[in-house]
Amino acid sequence: MQPVTALQPVTRTCPFDPPPEYRTFREEAPVAEVTFPDGATGWLVTRYADIRTVLSDPRFSSRRRVLGGLSTGDGPAPPPAPGWFILMDAPEHTRFRRLLTGQFTVRRMRELTPAVERIVAGQLDAMAVAGGPVDLVQAFALPIPSLVICELLGVPYEDREEFQRNSAMLLTIDASAEEVQQAQAAMKRYFHDLVAAKRAAPGDDILSGLVHSGELTDDELAGVGALLLIAGHETTANMIALSTLCLLRNPDQLAALQADPSDPSLMDGAVEELLRYLSVIQYGARRTTLEDVELDGRLIPAGSLVVAALPSGNRDEDRFPECPDRLDVARGTGPHLAFGHGIHQCLGQQLARVEMKAVLSALFERFPALRLAVPAEEVPMRDGMIVYGVHELPVTW
Repeated sequence: MQPVTALQPVTRTCPFDPPPEYRTFREEAPVAEVTFPDGATGWLVTRYADIRTVLSDPRFSSRRRVLGGLSTGDGPAPPPAPGWFILMDAPEHTRFRRLLTGQFTVRRMRELTPAVERIVAGQLDAMAVAGGPVDLVQAFALPIPSLVICELLGVPYEDREEFQRNSAMLLTIDASAEEVQQAQAAMKRYFHDLVAAKRAAPGDDILSGLVHSGELTDDELAGVGALLLIAGHETTANMIALSTLCLLRNPDQLAALQADPSDPSLMDGAVEELLRYLSVIQYGARRTTLEDVELDGRLIPAGSLVVAALPSGNRDEDRFPECPDRLDVARGTGPHLAFGHGIHQCLGQQLARVEMKAVLSALFERFPALRLAVPAEEVPMRDGMIVYGVHELPVTW
């Protein structure tokens, strides 16, 4: 079966699984014409191998606005805002990526581990003093990546309320155009002021280094700063909270994770499995075809909007044959799509891994009796956000 038009599935039946219709798409129409929730039409790609093709083939362009809504509708993609290199193709994208890659190497991120562990310990101390119940999002999951990325970028942590509010607005699917524009303008103003401050008094941080490299304009610096700040705390914060909820709902997997604390490979594998299983970029990666492209026997015309459904690819039975819909922290996942693929693969993926390992190692060790403080069905999920997770996670111990 190859449907001419279908609807992109968006309704979950389990908080940890993508919509079940993705399985049908993978089996019957892995490259399908669809209508997206906002009424735009395009193509949905749901198999692991095809998704990797979409994300690595230069005929699929990244020049498509994605924040503040799921698509831009018909017509040519507008030029990306200065510095927003995730919406650029080579060679524009390459120029920014070259400047930043050295800041996020595996070695440098591992060197950050003691600092991350100190931040985690500090937040756990504060939770212990406050006593339960607490909202784990506000008390733990959100502060940790926010503190880390603020320190790396040179952003004052005391400004977190403003940038977290604007970040959330930019990631809300049904935000109005006016709300998105206001949030974008506020972030731009904030980073222009910060760039000016770094130029006058540089520090030992990424933004100061970019300012004094002389290779970027102020608008580009503001865009890069905003992009790194949003990506550096939103995705990891939601992975931390959602992973905690998932492990609390799967006590056998939590017990397996804690079986041998002296074996670091167990935690490494568990983090990769949680990244695969949860896939918080819930609506996938968007591309636009620069020319006619044949994919899995379907001809996708030039100028088409194509969505690579990352959560579906991470549940593909051909890639993960051993019960891909089951969480198995000892699975030994291998390459997954949680960080994307190709030249746009997440720049901060090693930092996210460091943070998740530090968090999951310490949280349940410090609070072995950690449990939900409300019935599981009352935990509010981030269904209407580009980055999936929970709005609140009340826990006690």
